[in-house]
Amino acid sequence: MKTNRVNPLVFLTLSLFILASSSFAQKAKPVAKSSKPIIFAVLNDGKTLEPLANVNKGKLSEPVDGADDQNVVVAFNKSNYKPGTIYRLVFGGSNGGSTTVKSSDATAECSRNMGTVVSKPAKTPLKGFVMALATNIPITNKAAAYRRKPTVDEKSEIDSLVKKEFVRQKLTPTTLKYHNLTALDVDNDGKAEFVGTYWIDIDKLTRGMLFFIADKGSNAKYSLNFSDYRTIDQASTMSGEISAVDGGVYHELLLDVLDYDNDAVGEIFTYVQSFEGSGFSAYKRSSGKWTRVYEGSNYHCGY
Repeated sequence: MKTNRVNPLVFLTLSLFILASSSFAQKAKPVAKSSKPIIFAVLNDGKTLEPLANVNKGKLSEPVDGADDQNVVVAFNKSNYKPGTIYRLVFGGSNGGSTTVKSSDATAECSRNMGTVVSKPAKTPLKGFVMALATNIPITNKAAAYRRKPTVDEKSEIDSLVKKEFVRQKLTPTTLKYHNLTALDVDNDGKAEFVGTYWIDIDKLTRGMLFFIADKGSNAKYSLNFSDYRTIDQASTMSGEISAVDGGVYHELLLDVLDYDNDAVGEIFTYVQSFEGSGFSAYKRSSGKWTRVYEGSNYHCGY
């Protein structure tokens, strides 16, 4: 009877090949694959992804909400938060690094449709109110990232405009406070647009809050092209503490800018933190005017 024997050298070579293939497969990182092109807010010092909007043919629509049925959230998480999935980080309107998914938990009480991530910004660290966007859609802006603090002269000019706006609201702005004043360049023309989040104390328990976008005109002077003024008092806060507002709750804050509709002008995305969830907006400049073209929200949990 003839016995078939495997050549030891062939066996060793095959074993090493299988081992190497297995090792490579373990190290390979999946690219971002989702059922829909999507934009995320990158929050919590770059450690959290929160769905902001789906993108379809240059239009934005609301993604899965934290209050949706369990099976819907599970499917969303499975599609978008596979561990190791990498998304493009958007900072200053350009490719600003990457963010990699670690985990998600569709049963979590206050973060059912959110992902835990590790962000690797190319330059500026994400911290506090310095936030960003993440996406799986192509970033068409090939220019260098543009996002910076204002110069002393720019800050003085913007502060003057903000004071005038508060006066227009019949207030006396003795001391201006702000969470954010950031220079962007949405169309790469070398002229900075400013996004700002300011507030003043109307009295000990009431705040006047102003969000705005400022553009430089042909006269080389800035003006508030878009502004949204609101007031809130302590009784209206869910915590019953006006200090939460002073810390940033209920204020509209810059996330970043992204040209999602490929018209060579970036849209400005913002974030509002509340006690039970998040609010998101997108602003588009059309015919020289900024308008809000998208509003969405994401429920977290009861306060």
